[in-house]
Amino acid sequence: MSERQSVEVQTLGLTKVFGNGPNSIELFKNLELVIRTGERIAIVGSSGAGKSTLLNILGTLEKPTSGKVLYGGQDVFLWTERDLANFRNKNIGFVFQFHYLLPEFNALENVMMPGLISGLPKAEARDKSLELLERLGLSSRLSHRIGQLSGGEQQRVAVARALLLRPRLFLADEPSGNLDSRTGRTLHELLVSLNEELGLTMVIVTHNQELASMMHRVLRLKDGLLREDRSPANPCLPVSN
Repeated sequence: MSERQSVEVQTLGLTKVFGNGPNSIELFKNLELVIRTGERIAIVGSSGAGKSTLLNILGTLEKPTSGKVLYGGQDVFLWTERDLANFRNKNIGFVFQFHYLLPEFNALENVMMPGLISGLPKAEARDKSLELLERLGLSSRLSHRIGQLSGGEQQRVAVARALLLRPRLFLADEPSGNLDSRTGRTLHELLVSLNEELGLTMVIVTHNQELASMMHRVLRLKDGLLREDRSPANPCLPVSN
């Protein structure tokens, strides 16, 4: 990673508190983070540390109690809900541990959905989806409904759906948490390949040490603080608290 790489996302003074008064829970306070274009970052830590909440805030799905999330220097939480939703749909791809695929549709239709919602012509959404599914080794499973796919196949469909609109930022929450070791390893290698080939910026929450070891940086969230757990020999700009 080069020090001169452009900043994709930056947080300033990010704080998240649940509840009010003496029973409130502060997950993190004044958290500072710089994510550079093309980075692969793992966020690790114990259950309940706030990793998924942080990921949701980075993805604009959840608002912080205070602080800023900057994309291109702009504080996205100052935008209207409509503008924020449009930005999220076009610029951020999500893969969750529980993939939230639509069971009433087949694999191809699930991948096409973000494109149709964003206004892509149906033929274009279909062509882009076919290309991604073929690349992910699912060309023979296009017409299968979600319940007819294995766990690994479902996750690959979720990855394809997340990539359809060529997002600036790819976020994944325990993407291999429900997979066996062999299928998980295949998915890990696929994510690294996509990062390298497409230049995707990736932030992945994981307990999987193998997946974390494949990232450029590993950040540990503990006691409300985010620290470098491991970084490359020539690290990008570090986090600070």
